[in-house]
Amino acid sequence: MPDLLVSLYSTQLAELKQRADSVGASIRPALPPELHLVVTWVRERFSENWASEVLVAFSRQPVACLIAIEGRELLGFACYDTTARGFFGPTGVDPQVRGKGVGLALFSACLQTMKTLGHAYAFIGDAGPVDFYGRTAGAITIPAPDKGIYEGMLRSMPK
Repeated sequence: MPDLLVSLYSTQLAELKQRADSVGASIRPALPPELHLVVTWVRERFSENWASEVLVAFSRQPVACLIAIEGRELLGFACYDTTARGFFGPTGVDPQVRGKGVGLALFSACLQTMKTLGHAYAFIGDAGPVDFYGRTAGAITIPAPDKGIYEGMLRSMPK
């Protein structure tokens, strides 16, 4: 999967934010006391590798992990500045609530946060849903002869 680049000054991001604002879930930064709950949730639904990146996100000040909640239920997460500065991800949504805009809202909130922190661009390494990122934020593929920062990385087996 390719690496992508998103301009955080694109007019498309304002449209993305408008769409994200209509999602019913609450998006907020994770709190340090929630570390083990969020890491366990990610480990159980996704992978050890992503759980490791969430741990790194919690080590940042402020915490570089946003969560989507409804009531007291965790629906999804999105991290930034974990594997490398300027990187968006990992991000994931509970399979039972996919298709309801939670991932879109997390993506939008992360990009807005990254812009506020002074980033001009966001990199999406080893991007999964390339079409989604292109459609929603104007992400473009970074032409590169290799597989990027994750080439040769040891990986846990997905859940």
